[in-house]
Amino acid sequence: MTLKRQLFVASLLMLLIPWAGLQFVLELDQALRQQALQQLQDQAERLAQAAGDLSIGLPVVTALTPAIYVENLSSPLNLDGYSDDWPGYDEGDQFQPWQSAESPDQPAENTGQPSMRWQAATDQRQLYLLIRISNRQPVFFNPGAPEQPHDRLLLRLEPAGGELDPDTRPTSWLIRTPAPGKVYATIYNADYAKSVNALKPDYRVNGYWHSVGSGWQLELELPKPPQGSRLGFTARWQDNSDSAQTATSADGISVLVERKPELERQLITGMSGGQIARLIEPAGWVVAQQSTPSREARPEFEALSPFQIIEHISLNALRALVQFYQPRPAPLATNTKRLDMNTLPGEGLVRHEDGSVWLMTTRPVFGGRALVLEQSLDQLLTLSGSTLGSVIARSTLIIVSLTLVLLGYASWLSWRIARLQRAVSNSIDQDGRIIGTLPASKARDELGQLQNYFAQMSDRLHGYNRYLESFSRRLSHELRTPVAVVRSSLENLSHSETEEERSQYIERAAAATERLRKILNGMSEAARLEQSFDNADKEAFDLAHVISEATKAYQILDPHHQFNYTGPESGINLTGSPELMVQLLDKLVDNARDFTPPNGRIITGLEQTESRVCLSVFNEGSTLPVNPDTSIFSPFVSVREGREEGHLGQGLLIVQLIADFHSGRVEAANEVQSSIDGVCFRVIIPSTHL
Repeated sequence: MTLKRQLFVASLLMLLIPWAGLQFVLELDQALRQQALQQLQDQAERLAQAAGDLSIGLPVVTALTPAIYVENLSSPLNLDGYSDDWPGYDEGDQFQPWQSAESPDQPAENTGQPSMRWQAATDQRQLYLLIRISNRQPVFFNPGAPEQPHDRLLLRLEPAGGELDPDTRPTSWLIRTPAPGKVYATIYNADYAKSVNALKPDYRVNGYWHSVGSGWQLELELPKPPQGSRLGFTARWQDNSDSAQTATSADGISVLVERKPELERQLITGMSGGQIARLIEPAGWVVAQQSTPSREARPEFEALSPFQIIEHISLNALRALVQFYQPRPAPLATNTKRLDMNTLPGEGLVRHEDGSVWLMTTRPVFGGRALVLEQSLDQLLTLSGSTLGSVIARSTLIIVSLTLVLLGYASWLSWRIARLQRAVSNSIDQDGRIIGTLPASKARDELGQLQNYFAQMSDRLHGYNRYLESFSRRLSHELRTPVAVVRSSLENLSHSETEEERSQYIERAAAATERLRKILNGMSEAARLEQSFDNADKEAFDLAHVISEATKAYQILDPHHQFNYTGPESGINLTGSPELMVQLLDKLVDNARDFTPPNGRIITGLEQTESRVCLSVFNEGSTLPVNPDTSIFSPFVSVREGREEGHLGQGLLIVQLIADFHSGRVEAANEVQSSIDGVCFRVIIPSTHL
């Protein structure tokens, strides 16, 4: 069995521990939910009894009773004819709490027929009405021809247990306007509806009339009537009231339903933390609603320590896991003023729109009403931040973390071994030749060191193989010409008849022999340089001072060329070998002199950036081929023909070796400097050696 499978089997055995812990949590959660439900039922019974005592004498709103629901406001509305400050406006028109008398399955506004929708709200001093007529362009009242058809609103109020004003005792108002804008109601008496003088203004009932979309909208305010009052309004636009009107209900009047502050104050006294209580009429209207915050306030994220963050994450994961095994909660709307009593569950788990899960129970209240009491599951012991919940969460987190760490470590270790095996196999062909290199590893453990040893060995073997493969070919190529010259000279020497011919052949053979000597010296110089790297000590020195002084010496030794230095005289420090850097510069300058015409320019430069130091040597003269077919930094390679005999290409090889020793690289390119064509060699050393 492989190492990965062995560790995997060991990890699977540890999974039995969190499984046993999960079973314990699920059993504990079920027991606590049963206990919490019993306590919630007892609490709901007490709240229902208290709410029933206070609701005696209040009118009961059944499903057959037309009703207008009045929202509670924390501040008065801005009476301007628009709905931007009404509840629900920010959520969009489809989420505003509009009310209508049509069927919700087929509203009249979708059929193209005129329809009416409304909202009602109160600040406990004024009653506000927002009435919108759709699919009906308004026809305004013409005071000069009051008998002509026009759009108007009839408002009727039946106060509960008294009149709105003992002096006038108004029951009906007529609202019409000759133009959009501010409107005032007039007291309306049906017996004298055709008499203009019978209409008396009532400035307590006023508002604004505006055209909105395909219809018109009216925003009104009037003194708040007593609880239990009945209100109705009818929109008309023709004399035939049977075919040209729309009203709040069939009989044109509805009971005003609103939340009762005294009931809400009574509910809050008997509630615990993390609960929601609602008192609902038989028709589903919410007449009292209270909620209490959780006992434990959620801490700010910035104030949590790393361990507390991990603990909260584990608690959330445990909560989600327990909820997965819980019974499926029934959906329950919270942000609504009316509940469907036919679909309201009696008790059990419910889910709100925000995804939170609650424990709910209902109790009957006097008058056919119902009390709905909900308890947040976050308050239960297994799902809260209590001691037992924290212990379970921490234990589960530790066990799961150890299991995952062990599984991850096994997979990671196996992957690293398999990757090293594939890399070694891919670097060697079937004949045993090194065909690739191994990537270096940044890991500091034994596997990382083993991979680095393999990489170093592969690089050395690969380089040695390339050297052996190319050495005989390049050496044969370089030796073929001088050997051929020596042989032909000796053959011709035996056939020469004059002293002048013999002298000419001897000089030719001597020149070829000298070329052979230079080849051997160049080979030995490169070999000695590579051997010296093993014993070379790196030190800190001022590279700018070395380059500037060397350039001055070149000008003294070679008056036939113009040497210039561009760069700082000092201040560029480098860790390396100053002797090797001078040797590198010598080779670049010697190479430049071979291809620079008399009095031509040779410019040495030095510049420093945040990430590198660049040493450059530019020479005036012939340029490099556009697409060279070989590297000019390889041994025995020269892509240009120089002015001197014996230019073997060993100098640039030495430049490459010294640059590698300083972790740098060498580049060569054709350039134009100061309108002069030439070639520029650059040695770029990274900042790690600064």
